[in-house]
Amino acid sequence: MLNPFCQCFYFWSKPEDDTLISNDISQIEHQDVQLDVSRAGQDVVIVKNGKRLCGSGGAISDVPIIQNKAYFEVKVRSSGLWGIGLATKRVDLNRVPLGNDPESWVLRNDGSIYFNNNVKFRTNRTFDEGDIVGVTYDHELLNFYLNGDDLETAITGIRGTVYPAFYVDDGAILDVQFNSFYHQPPNGFDGIMREKSIL
Repeated sequence: MLNPFCQCFYFWSKPEDDTLISNDISQIEHQDVQLDVSRAGQDVVIVKNGKRLCGSGGAISDVPIIQNKAYFEVKVRSSGLWGIGLATKRVDLNRVPLGNDPESWVLRNDGSIYFNNNVKFRTNRTFDEGDIVGVTYDHELLNFYLNGDDLETAITGIRGTVYPAFYVDDGAILDVQFNSFYHQPPNGFDGIMREKSIL
């Protein structure tokens, strides 16, 4: 078996979708959304074109959620301690687990959803290697899915600009998907988009 650090470099994924949607004021693109290397925890390793997270620490995407109904997915490549959710730019990505501060809302590998060091919801589901965790956010509700099944978490009270957020520790490896999903997003939801001004 490969050690966890080597496993980061071992797995490879399919190319990203290059879908482009435009309007009069800006272009909104699905392409190139990835984990933000410049904002990651110092002991985190980001590989595979900004789509794989391993090591120890947290990372956020390089763009905030701008659309009304956003969806993203994470494949659990290797078990360990991990978390998936949302965070503001003020979150400390060197302090794991996330969810212990007022800057992050995170589903952890034990099925608990934390915010400000409080359990907001606890699922009765278990998470295994190979599982796909989906996340929806519509600026009112944060919800999680396991292998396409709605966990009906409905976390509310999230305010301000937020980013998809992730952390790993103890050998966990996560692969993030901001488009080209394993499961069909819920009705009306779409992948994380990047906005570019064309003015």
